[in-house]
Amino acid sequence: MLRRNEKVELIKKVPLFAGCSKGELEEIAHIADEIDLREGKEMTQQGSRGREFFVLLEGAAEVSRKGRKVNTLGPGDFFGEIALVSHAPRTATVVATSPVRALVITDRSFRRLLDDQPEFQRKVLVELAERLAPDHL
Repeated sequence: MLRRNEKVELIKKVPLFAGCSKGELEEIAHIADEIDLREGKEMTQQGSRGREFFVLLEGAAEVSRKGRKVNTLGPGDFFGEIALVSHAPRTATVVATSPVRALVITDRSFRRLLDDQPEFQRKVLVELAERLAPDHL
């Protein structure tokens, strides 16, 4: 099991949380659960509604779009952060290619945190807008 400060260190690397204070990162770490997944487990499915965000702690996963491999993820990599704040469909399928240990944050827990802390919500929305803005703006 990760200690809370180890969770904070992993979470602060996520661009969506770049503007967050240490206290806000600790709040996110508090709602992040550690899970173990078997090799072959589909973590996300392209086109489906996202309900969670993952940070890989151990293991590897393959990212594919329209059935074609586009990336391999390993420890420290993350995906699904847009699902925390948007109802947009998943843009890729992610499958564990080995046993995986990951941090997972559900959209329900994250939205509760946003509702309870308006300043935190503002910071996340600013980061999200910057991520989604076209490069020329």
